Amino acid sequence: MARYLQHAGYRIIPVNPNVAEVLGERAYATLSELPGPVDVVEVFRRSEFAGAIVDEAIAIKAAAVWLQDGVVDEAAAERARAAGLDVVMDDCMMRRHAAMG
Repeated sequence: MARYLQHAGYRIIPVNPNVAEVLGERAYATLSELPGPVDVVEVFRRSEFAGAIVDEAIAIKAAAVWLQDGVVDEAAAERARAAGLDVVMDDCMMRRHAAMG
């Protein structure tokens, strides 16, 4: 998915404490370490981990959070909406982008 979006022209900045680089981009251990503003935080973790990631997205003032297929956390989504973030849950960004054409 990340490679697809990168090839479509989007800049993908990986956040994963276990890797140094992904697809030629430096990886960061946490969202708070990112050097600039964030448009969308894409969540590829199991639902039980999504809330903490959403809270960090709120803290860095990301514009949106997108929880991938199968990732559902209604309480976290409500916190994000209340903080002014756009929220997509249980959906695939690549599939949506490809459908737009």
